[in-house]
Parts: sequence; C-alpha cells; structure tokens
Amino acid sequence: MSEDTAAMGKPTLSPFNIVAGAILLVGGILTILRFTQGLDAVTNLSDYNPWGIWIGFDLLVGVALAAGGFVTSAAVYIFGMKQYHAAVRPAILTGFLGYALVVLALHYDVGRPWRLPYPFIMQRGTTSLLFEVAACVALYLTVLFIEFSPAALEWLGLKRARNLVVKLTMLLTIFGVVLSTLHQSSLGALFLIAPSKLHPLWYTPYLPIYFFVTAVIAGLSMVIFESTLSHRYFAHKMDAAHLAEKDTVPLGFGKAASFVLAGYFIIKVIGISTGNTWHYLATGYGLWYLVELLGFVALPSFLFAVGVRDKNVTLIRWTAAWSVLGIVVNRFNICLVAFNWHLPASERYFPHWMEIGISVFIVTLGIVVYRFIVTRMPVLYEHPDYDAH
Repeated sequence: MSEDTAAMGKPTLSPFNIVAGAILLVGGILTILRFTQGLDAVTNLSDYNPWGIWIGFDLLVGVALAAGGFVTSAAVYIFGMKQYHAAVRPAILTGFLGYALVVLALHYDVGRPWRLPYPFIMQRGTTSLLFEVAACVALYLTVLFIEFSPAALEWLGLKRARNLVVKLTMLLTIFGVVLSTLHQSSLGALFLIAPSKLHPLWYTPYLPIYFFVTAVIAGLSMVIFESTLSHRYFAHKMDAAHLAEKDTVPLGFGKAASFVLAGYFIIKVIGISTGNTWHYLATGYGLWYLVELLGFVALPSFLFAVGVRDKNVTLIRWTAAWSVLGIVVNRFNICLVAFNWHLPASERYFPHWMEIGISVFIVTLGIVVYRFIVTRMPVLYEHPDYDAH
C-alpha cells in the first residue's frame, strides 16, 4: 500500500490509511480477547440467542453480497453477454474475498474453531443441512480461488499455469453456479427448523427460494456498487475497455435487478397468501415487514426501471446502494429482529460493542486486501502480455 501511495505521489499517512490502521489495531486487540477469554468476554450470545451479528451480518449478509461472482461469470460465460466481460475479474475478486472473510468470521463465532474441519474428516456421511452449506461454501471458495488465479499468475509471470486455468473457465463457472444455488438456498432452509422462533411473516416454506433470489439481487446490486467505487477510486488503474463499461454495467445489471426484484415481490406476496398471515400486517412487526417489502423491494425495482428507461446511471448507482442495504435489512430481520420474537425485551439479543467492532474489523480487512490487490494485479485492466479471455 505504501508503494502504491508513493508511486501516485500521495502521503502514506492518508486519511484512509489512518482510519483503516486504527480499526485493524482495535480489531486485533478484540481478536486476542476473543480467542484468549472466550465468547462470553466479547459477545452477548446466550442459549436463547446462539446466533448473533457474526452470523446475521458476517455470514448471511456476507455470502449474499459475494454472489456477484457467480452472477457475473454466468452472465458472461454461460449466457454470452460479452459486453460485461470487464466486470468479471472485479466481481470474482469481491466474491472470493467475501467468502474468505465469511470463513474467517466463522472462526470467531464457533466455540471451538479448530474443529471446523472435523465433519469432513471424522464423518463419512451426514444428513445435516448445515454440513451441506459448509461443504458447498468450502468448495465454492476453492472454485473462486481458481477462477481468480489467472490475475495472480499473470502478475507473477506464470504464463503456462495461467493458460491452463483459463481453459477451465466454463467448467469452473458451471460448477460455481451449481454450488451457489445449493448453499444460497440452503442458508434459508436452515431457518425452516425453527417455526416457533421465527415470526410468521418471515417464516415460510419459500425461505430457500427467497434466499437464492435475494442473493441474485445482492450480486447484481453489489457489482454496480463495487463498479461505482472502483471507477471513482481506481480509475487510474483501468484500461480503455474498463473505462468504456462505466455506464454499460450499471444499465445492464440495473435492468436485470429490476426484473428480479419485481419477481421477488410477487413471490413474497404469494408467501403471505399461502401462509394466510395477512392479519399480522396490522401489528408492529407487520409494519416493519411492509417497510422491508415496499421500501427495499418494490421501491428499488421501480427506481431501477426508471433509471434504465431514462439512462440515468446516477439513479441506478444510488438504487444499487439502497438495494444492498435492503439485503442487510432482510438478513437482520430473519436472523435477529424477527427471531425469538416471543421473548421479552430483557431476554432479546443485542450485539455487544465488541461484536460490532470485530465485524467492522473484518469488513475493513477485506477493503484493505481488495485495495492491495487491485493496485498491483491486472484486475481492472487486461495484462498487455495476454489475450483477453
């Protein structure tokens, strides 16, 4: 990072570096406390609330927002939308870092993190849904690593290895889509075992479908959001092809997001109808459910459509950020707000400030690593020694 800032004539002690350094320092201290003093020292988790913000945000939100990798690669390599080719590597990198940070966050949440590999080693078979999620995430993280490796291999000058991996692009893309479909939906299926704990408005047999569809929405919106930030802060690293897609990606992905959000709105209404939970809409939880449904599903669908119709890229970018926030709200509602809704307020979970601090630490770590990679490796430009792929 210091080499990059020096090369651009910027001071090493920039505001970003100072703030990020402070967060990483505090996060390092909290990490030491977590792994030396245990969960009780840094969390408000309990037997009633074993899943807190580390699951609700770091895992459920993290996995959803990392879906841009499989969405973009499928669009380009399977559906032949070559006009979005320049968005593939940034999306794959974001997806890879997202899943890597999800695995890192799990080490904080699990009481004995060193036993995470045990199901793969000690058990020859299992019917556990959580095991299926873990297996798919582990496999997909490996797929993302291989998919991104050409950029690192080009940076290292390993042309033969790079060419070998590029030949596997279609196979890796198909495998990635299959794995993503499995674990994105299975994360929603995890909550099907808790019908008495999750509020009836959010509990529905359609939860696996909801989670997969919202992951696609998150992927589309996150690609637009990430593209916006990259064009603002890393435009000096981009070649002509990437600069030319400044408006192409938001318009194309915004159009797709509008359709998917509209479809999601319809199946959400169907879910209420099949569950006959209309009467809950008149309660306090019902009003909040309507805020999520109308404010974070119907509204962004409409705004995306208007933005695409008017070719208003600025509106699409702001809507993408709002849609990303909507995914956060949805996952928090299911995992935290509407979970254990029968418990009195005194027994409800609210995260400890150290839990929030560690989550901020993990997100900051991801941003720093992303910044380090894109300023060094051919992510936002085509390496001049290799043909575009």
